[in-house]
Amino acid sequence: MPLHWLLRMARWVRHPPSAGRVRLVLIVLALCLALYAVERWIGWPEALSPDRLRLPLRP
Repeated sequence: MPLHWLLRMARWVRHPPSAGRVRLVLIVLALCLALYAVERWIGWPEALSPDRLRLPLRP
């Protein structure tokens, strides 16, 4: 684990985030999990998938 992560965790222990910040992080995490679940069960729409560009091969 990188040293700066350990320092950040130590700072969070000494000065914990506010209840509003914790709620915001949990809401964002729940939205990400919901999007993942929808994508997993229903699938990703073909219209939103990027097309690959077929570049000609150089001689």
